[in-house]
Amino acid sequence: MATPMSRHGAILVLAAALLGTAGLTARELPPPAYQLAAAQAQVPPNLLYAVALQESGRAMNGRLVPWPWTLNVAGKSRRYGTRREACADLREVLQVTPATRVDVGLGQLNAGYQRHRVRQPCELLEPYRNLRLAATILREQYNPNQSWLMAAGRYHRPAGGAPAARYRQRIGKHLARLEVTESSRRTP
Repeated sequence: MATPMSRHGAILVLAAALLGTAGLTARELPPPAYQLAAAQAQVPPNLLYAVALQESGRAMNGRLVPWPWTLNVAGKSRRYGTRREACADLREVLQVTPATRVDVGLGQLNAGYQRHRVRQPCELLEPYRNLRLAATILREQYNPNQSWLMAAGRYHRPAGGAPAARYRQRIGKHLARLEVTESSRRTP
């Protein structure tokens, strides 16, 4: 089970520095790790960051930040102080819960539907790998005749419908808080 974050203060500081998740104030750029993963997959960096905020965001010191060691098990979020703790629980959870009911990491990648992308599920807890995969999935969902916001809706729910529409609205709210840059305007 998750341990209190206060026990892992040094890890929190390291994670924030590593991922650039100092949080959003009005009109900020996505942290460098998000920009790099987005550039590699040719997706707007603001969109990737907005997805991470929606998927794994948690309030820290009054700011919303993506949290890398997050699981969602059958609709219930679980957050951990370390990757090791998250991985241990992920292994336990997958023994009793179908993998398609478990989402993992910054981009909340589904352990069942995305299993072909990793050798073992705990790899999804590696922050940079998770971001690269999330960006790749966003790119796969993009249709040049539609918006990137539509791709985000399909990222959440490929079948579309009302859940994808609600998700697009939430992503839109995150996007509105991010600074618009030339690289975030470009679409391949």
